[in-house]
Amino acid sequence: MSNSVIYWFRQDLRLEDNPALLHAAQSGKSVIPIFIFDPDDRPIGMAASWWREQSLTKLGQALKKIGATLNFYEGRPLEILQKLTGFYGADEIVWNRQYDGYSVARDKEIKQTLSDKGIQCSSFNASLLFEPWLIKNKSGSHFKVFSPFWRQCMAENAPESPFPRPTKLRGHSDTDPLQISLPTAPLSDDADLITEEWTPGETGANRQLEKFIEEGLAIYAEFRDFPDRPATSRLSPYLRWGEISPRQIWSKIQFVKSHESFSEKTITKFLAEIGWREFSYHLIFHVPEMATQNLQSSFNDFPWERNEEARQQWKEGKTGYPLVDAGMRELRRTGYMHNRVRMITASFLIKHLMIDWRAGEKYFWDRLLDACPANNIAGWQWVAGSGADAAPFFRIFNPIIQGEKFDPQGAYTKRFIPELAHVEQKHLFSPWKAKSDTVGVDFQEGGYPDPIVEHEYARNRALDAFQQIRR
Repeated sequence: MSNSVIYWFRQDLRLEDNPALLHAAQSGKSVIPIFIFDPDDRPIGMAASWWREQSLTKLGQALKKIGATLNFYEGRPLEILQKLTGFYGADEIVWNRQYDGYSVARDKEIKQTLSDKGIQCSSFNASLLFEPWLIKNKSGSHFKVFSPFWRQCMAENAPESPFPRPTKLRGHSDTDPLQISLPTAPLSDDADLITEEWTPGETGANRQLEKFIEEGLAIYAEFRDFPDRPATSRLSPYLRWGEISPRQIWSKIQFVKSHESFSEKTITKFLAEIGWREFSYHLIFHVPEMATQNLQSSFNDFPWERNEEARQQWKEGKTGYPLVDAGMRELRRTGYMHNRVRMITASFLIKHLMIDWRAGEKYFWDRLLDACPANNIAGWQWVAGSGADAAPFFRIFNPIIQGEKFDPQGAYTKRFIPELAHVEQKHLFSPWKAKSDTVGVDFQEGGYPDPIVEHEYARNRALDAFQQIRR
């Protein structure tokens, strides 16, 4: 009889609230923790690769302390797992579930193939409060609108409490020949602020949650849309890589709710944002094709434009609209972008430049630390108007007004666009108006650019295009 179990880490790079790892630890068998670099999965970008390397390094150190070694492999997971079960004589493989279309199909094939060979495959929920098949509308189907989805979630039993971390693992003494070293993932020179602003890993995740509760939670409802205020949790990269779970966040917030004087409004609003993540996974599980296709088929005929020059200017933060450009430069330098600014920059690409949302989604996927298989897709389709519960297409953000409203002192914008540091606040979000002022802006070569498209023209063009697909 075998005395080995393989634990397959994926997007759950933590020890606490890890039900699959706890199951392996409690099995009484020697535990072989592994991570597989899967060539068939969607490749992640530079920033996310850096984060994953840092997180896996720290995870390996944490596992060492409790008696096990994290092994790395590269190849198709089914082939790797078949070889490892043979080498170690393992009769069980455990993992925590993923919900995107590729992962669901891959895991189903693995479970079927290995189960037929007498190898037990057990999977667990470690990344959602409510699994997608449990939340249904009155007709027994999945929800397509967030508000009733979240109401139904809140009507369910409370989420499970987090699982305790294992204190001891019985590691395996053998070493197989398939192992590789953890690949390095260097950052480019323009990503100069990533290492200053972020601490990947489970410890960093818990510290970030504590910091948010101390500094941001009380003002979350009022100031979460202001990128210069420390009002958001900045937990998204940690959630993306599973260094902290929604159950842990939920449990901690419920604790502080009952022990400290936070308003019901701010607690409810923050938990609803966790709910949007749940909704995104709910959608991608039930409609996996939305990863590449419009959820609303009417957008299949939308007259997108191919404008490579404008798309490049958007990527580089050189559109001539300061809040848009500040967001794009923040993304390049930090691997992150404030959520309000994500909506504004996405709206600009889609509605001002008439460029397909899929081009923007791909760029964000390549540059974000928190590039998430569900949130990134759902967010871009929401802005485009092609998704579930989407913002109507005719809601077109005015980047000038958005800047004046949500960066009223200009602190965020000037941080990432230093060439505008001396522009008066009244002209900061329309700096072309400062040309005739005594203190102006260098609009010559190498300075801050003029707008690449005029707002009213772009708005009217987008609305005309939308009317075409409504006919």
